[in-house]
Amino acid sequence: MTNDIVHWADGALLPGSPSGWADVTNPATGQVTGRLALASEADAAQVIAAATRAARGWATTSLARRTQVMFAFRELLNSRKDELAELITAEHGKVHSDAIGEISRGLEVVEFACGISHLLKGGHSEEASTGIDVHSKRVPLGVVGIISPFNFPAMVPMWFFPIAIAAGNTVVLKPSEKDPSAANWIAALWQEAGLPDGVFNVLHGDKTAVDALLTSPDVQAISFVGSTPIAEYVYETASRHGKRVQALGGAKNHMVVLPDADLDLAADSAVNAGYGSAGERCMAISVLVAVDPIGDELVARIADRTRTLLIGDGGREATGGEKEADMGPLVTKAHRDKVSSFIDSGEAAGAKVVVDGRDVAARGGEEGFWLGPTLFDDVTPEMDIYREEIFGPVLSVVRAKSYEEAVALVNANEYGNGTAVFTNDGGAARRFEADVTVGMIGVNVPVPVPVAYYSFGGWKRSLFGDTHAHGTEGVHFFTRGKVVTTRWIDPANRPEGGLELGFPRND
Repeated sequence: MTNDIVHWADGALLPGSPSGWADVTNPATGQVTGRLALASEADAAQVIAAATRAARGWATTSLARRTQVMFAFRELLNSRKDELAELITAEHGKVHSDAIGEISRGLEVVEFACGISHLLKGGHSEEASTGIDVHSKRVPLGVVGIISPFNFPAMVPMWFFPIAIAAGNTVVLKPSEKDPSAANWIAALWQEAGLPDGVFNVLHGDKTAVDALLTSPDVQAISFVGSTPIAEYVYETASRHGKRVQALGGAKNHMVVLPDADLDLAADSAVNAGYGSAGERCMAISVLVAVDPIGDELVARIADRTRTLLIGDGGREATGGEKEADMGPLVTKAHRDKVSSFIDSGEAAGAKVVVDGRDVAARGGEEGFWLGPTLFDDVTPEMDIYREEIFGPVLSVVRAKSYEEAVALVNANEYGNGTAVFTNDGGAARRFEADVTVGMIGVNVPVPVPVAYYSFGGWKRSLFGDTHAHGTEGVHFFTRGKVVTTRWIDPANRPEGGLELGFPRND
């Protein structure tokens, strides 16, 4: 029996008047587990209106009260994260431990937001001019929209909404149609934490819902994560409608392994970063650049590790008391088939298939969306598997003759999201940091996602807009600066007779 997944507004489920319904499936079985209400224009207007009505009351709620609600939400989420992880596994397919890891990274942003009062403090200058004082403050925007992807249904929204809410904004979250239930679960948890109705809302749907957020005059800002073509569309459309936008796009992340690197560490990291979460993450390592002469040895070590990975249903009950799977299915059949077609393309282009994931024997339903980890060697930059963001468990090894050639490959790519270098030479690592044109760099760390009090985001076609996610940049994105200049006449100094024209005096 399937369940209906509907919007959340004003602290309650909102069935609305859907423009249609979309199936939600369990990727490990291929079975439909629910149907999702796709918002009509009227539904979108109703959800946005709920956030608009709540905006003034929440903006004027004391910082102390906002902080109390944030702490309550943090405690509830931490104590019940297993529930949320099970929802994520059932709709996304990632294994339970991956889902817990996703939530834990999101919790870091919640914890950062619990201390936002310090970051909302303004400045004060007394006697900036004679009798003139100036002070600044940061104020909330109002209603903000968050459009999040399927690959991290909890963590990516948590890059944004904890800071937005703590800063005094109201939120409309538009989650992916592929795994929407986490958003409603989070909405109910906010209500339990004491968040007033209308401050956190969920709008489900497709392009109709997205366009409503991008064009509504009541929505002041848009935060987006997804593919580069859609990020560009979101940025252009929302900006044209007067909104501030942070639109995080695609990636083609390189991991450069220098000849002096610890090859066991590099091999472990390549497997983790290439195949974790089935490669469905914007910070996945999809290209490994092996600098001569260590290519053959490194590829052999990666292949040995890759062949040991257990592919299967990520649910805890599915293990039957056995070892948890290392990697789950891909999110949909269509996506599985698309990733598989890239493997076909790479093989046809002449890349060497070292480990082939197309004929994987998975522990799970026969109709599950299975594709095993695939390792290519001898990949060249003109191949589709090198140029395109595959977003699946496909790792391509490119050989480079020198450090300079490796860096040139990284910098020639149109994306600038993340990259990593593996080396035991501190001087080489320091030079690499300066040489590469990307936003996030790992040194012997394959997936350099920063902690919450630093900001997340790339360069070039990986980011549209000027502001990265969370950290200080996130606080500035969700607030506006306001400066107030004041003058109070001291009765003892009020002139007798004549005019007080108020010209500045700098006595």
